[in-house]
Amino acid sequence: MSSDPADHRPLRTFGRIKSRPIKPRQAALFDTLLPSVAVPDPRAGPVDPRALMPQATEAWLEIGFGGGEHLAAQAERNPQAVIIGCEPFLNGVGSLLRHIDERGLKNVRVHADDARAVVDALPDASLDRVLILFPDPWHKARHNKRRLVQDEFAGELVRVLKPGGALRFATDWADYADWALERFARTPGLERIGDVEDWHAAPADHVVTRYEEKKLGDVAPIFLEFRRVA
Repeated sequence: MSSDPADHRPLRTFGRIKSRPIKPRQAALFDTLLPSVAVPDPRAGPVDPRALMPQATEAWLEIGFGGGEHLAAQAERNPQAVIIGCEPFLNGVGSLLRHIDERGLKNVRVHADDARAVVDALPDASLDRVLILFPDPWHKARHNKRRLVQDEFAGELVRVLKPGGALRFATDWADYADWALERFARTPGLERIGDVEDWHAAPADHVVTRYEEKKLGDVAPIFLEFRRVA
């Protein structure tokens, strides 16, 4: 099998794929670990979370897990949940694989590409939680169409969430927060929950990552929480 992680990338995405050489140890994990934790190719058929980890009592999806710190911490805290992580940035995938290996995590499944293909392949009402944390803001107006959060995608998230299932969105760009709130608020089947007065109040189970600490946006982190209503 090829040791080049780029060979594992099946689809094109708007985001960056690789910014720097992947560390040798992480590169090796693409061959030794990724095959055992990879989500089946969503282009080949449905992706059923129950088949990914039959003993799991919950199924979560983290879209754009960055370096994998948050996902790994949540997986360690919630061994009852199978957590699917999607990330097209191969350096981030390598980092998550390292976390999985070092912590001995058994409940993480990885899609090293665009999350939209996985969401399309998920059955109706199959997820307990969806997490979208600090996605690419595409803050230039002419690029807004490239943002992950669009009306159609919001509708797809409602479709795959179980009744009562939760959706968390976080960003450190004020314009993206307004954009996302507008679209989620007008999506049938979603209701806003959590602290609706203080957008900067981090949820109790939030895990602060190194990316968040860099403060690269134009505002302190904003958190929006929603629940699928029956």
